Amino acid sequence: MKFDRREFAGAVADVGVLVPIAVALIVSNGLSATAVLLPAGLLYLVAALTYGLPIPVQPLKAFGAIAIAKGLGSDEIAAGALLMGVVFVLLGRFHLLDFAARAFPRALIRGVQLTVGLLFLKIAWGLVLDPPKSFSEHALPSAWAVTLAAGGVLAAITLRRYPVSLVLVLSGVVVMVALGGGDAALGPSGLAFTDLDWATIGTAFTVLVLPQLPLSFANSCLATADAARVYFGNKARVVRPGRLATSFGSANLLAGAIGGMPVCHGAGGLTAHVAFGARTGGAPLVMGSSLLVLALGFGAGLAGLLTAFPLPILAALLATAGLLHIGLLRDLREPWAWALALAVGIVGFQVHLALALGGGLVVYWGARLVGAVAGTRLRTA
Repeated sequence: MKFDRREFAGAVADVGVLVPIAVALIVSNGLSATAVLLPAGLLYLVAALTYGLPIPVQPLKAFGAIAIAKGLGSDEIAAGALLMGVVFVLLGRFHLLDFAARAFPRALIRGVQLTVGLLFLKIAWGLVLDPPKSFSEHALPSAWAVTLAAGGVLAAITLRRYPVSLVLVLSGVVVMVALGGGDAALGPSGLAFTDLDWATIGTAFTVLVLPQLPLSFANSCLATADAARVYFGNKARVVRPGRLATSFGSANLLAGAIGGMPVCHGAGGLTAHVAFGARTGGAPLVMGSSLLVLALGFGAGLAGLLTAFPLPILAALLATAGLLHIGLLRDLREPWAWALALAVGIVGFQVHLALALGGGLVVYWGARLVGAVAGTRLRTA
C-alpha cells in the first residue's frame, strides 16, 4: 500500500456521491450520523485489506434517493439495508453472480457504465442548480455555483497529475468548519437498533429494494469488476462480482442492524479514485479511517457541520468522475458494440436500468442465436 499525495488525493475523490446522500439521510430522514458513516468506513477498510486496490464505497443511490424523496424513517431504511444484505451475501457466497456475469458482453457492461456516468452528471447539475434542502442555508446563487463547479471540473481534468481533488476537498473542509463549526460536538451520535415488523419489511422491499437491485447487480458487481480489470489488469483478478456482492452485502447487514446508511461498491467511484491518483489499497484505508474518526469522534455534531460543505466542490468532483467514467467506452471497436452500449446507456438513464439490461441481453443473445443458425444452414447447404 502507498500513502503518498496522489493516493491521498484519490482517496477523497468520491465524496461527491457520499456527502449529499449522507447529509440528506441524517438531516431529512433522522438517521444517526454515526450509524450513517460507520458501515461505510468499515467497508472501506475491508476493501483495502481484501482487494489491495482503490475499491470504492458509496451509498445505494436509487435506494437513498427514494428514501429521501418519500421521507421514510429509520426502520424502513434499516429493513431495506438488511434485505439488500441478505440478497447479496447469498448471491455472492453461492457464486451465482460470477456465473451470471458470463452472460453479459463487454458492450452491455459499457452501457451500464454510460448510465452511471450520465447519472453522475445529472446529480452534479442538480447540486448546483437546485440544491438539496439540507444544504439550502449555505447554498450559493445558481450562477455562482455553476461557474465555480465548471472551474473545478476544468481544473480537475487538466491538472489530474497534481493532487487537485485533495486541494478541493481540504478547501471545502475549511469553508465547512468556518460556516458550520459552531455546531461541532465531540463523541458519537446515538445508535437506535432496528425494530421491525412485517409491514415495515414489505414497504422496504417494494419501495426501496426492488428499484435498487438491478443497479447494484449491474454497477456495484459487474461494472466494478470490469472497471477494475480495465485499470489494473491481472492485479484485479481478486475483484470478482461475487466477492464484491459478499463484501458490500455484509456491510449492509451491519447498516441494517444499527439503523445506518446502506452502502455498495460502484464503478463510477472506482473511476474517481483512480482518475485522481489512487493505485493501491492505501486510498480506501485512508478514507475508511477518516470516516471512522468522523463517525466516532464527531458524530454528535455532524448533522449541522456537513450541511456547510460547498456544493460546487462536490458537483465538480462528481461531474469529473462522470465524464471520465463515460470514457471507458473508448475501448469498443465494432459498430454493433457501440450501438448496443449507447442503447443500453440511454435507456438505462432515461427509463430504467433493469429494462435496459433485459433488452440488451435479448438483442445480443438473439443476434448470436440467429447468427449461429444461419451459419449452420450455410455449412449444410
